[in-house]
Amino acid sequence: MVETVTLYRAPTSVADADALAAWLRDRIDAEVRVCDRLLGGLTDDEERRSSGSRTGSDSLAEELAAARVTDPYDPDTGNTMLGIVRYEERALENPERAGGVVYDGQAVQRALNARLPDTQGLDHLHVPLLDRVIGTWGDHDGRWHKRVAVLGQPTLVSVPGLYEAPAKPEAYYEAKSKHALLTGDAPPREVLEAEIEGDFLVADDPRTTDALKGYLLAAVDFLETGTAFCDDEGCRLYDAHRQSGVVRAQLRDPEFCEAHAERYG
Repeated sequence: MVETVTLYRAPTSVADADALAAWLRDRIDAEVRVCDRLLGGLTDDEERRSSGSRTGSDSLAEELAAARVTDPYDPDTGNTMLGIVRYEERALENPERAGGVVYDGQAVQRALNARLPDTQGLDHLHVPLLDRVIGTWGDHDGRWHKRVAVLGQPTLVSVPGLYEAPAKPEAYYEAKSKHALLTGDAPPREVLEAEIEGDFLVADDPRTTDALKGYLLAAVDFLETGTAFCDDEGCRLYDAHRQSGVVRAQLRDPEFCEAHAERYG
């Protein structure tokens, strides 16, 4: 049973970790803590001093460089040239400078697992909110897929992944391309929302915190039951692949399917 959940902030995002923790406390029988940003707090010296941590010889910046997706159709990752590692070091210190990169979520998960205490059992779940885009390789179609969450220990929750991973309406991509051709910039959120039929989330959406709640609960549910997500499209524990599905599962009533309402409602 999960006895403690430690949630780590993503200060460069609009996600409210304290509000997420409060919502989670009302639904699970566990202590929920909130800590500052995880990435950047795990320096090599801190790793070596951390009680119970299991560190390797590589720095976190080197492991992030090795986890970079360099080709959407190539399962091999990584560019550990000195300049890339230096970029990752700067991004760890100044997260607002990071962006435009997709990382192998499972590789990042392993790197953080080795640096965090209490990751061998199931009683203490770590959930870092990340300001990075993460993905997993799809053997079924031979390409990388962006993800909102990679469940496990720790569970990674990507805030930009919430906007980028689930597919938006086709009209969104058409309008975005047209606007970019005319102005060279991405269209403002209010323009897209006014012009495109359908509901979807975009960067810094005010609904971000509410939309992430189900992914945090899914992290707890996975450790306790071994089941990844829910098959009911109307349940917060559903892993939607389209933005319309995210809105339905996370922002519409009822919150849960019958089974999960009995457990978490």
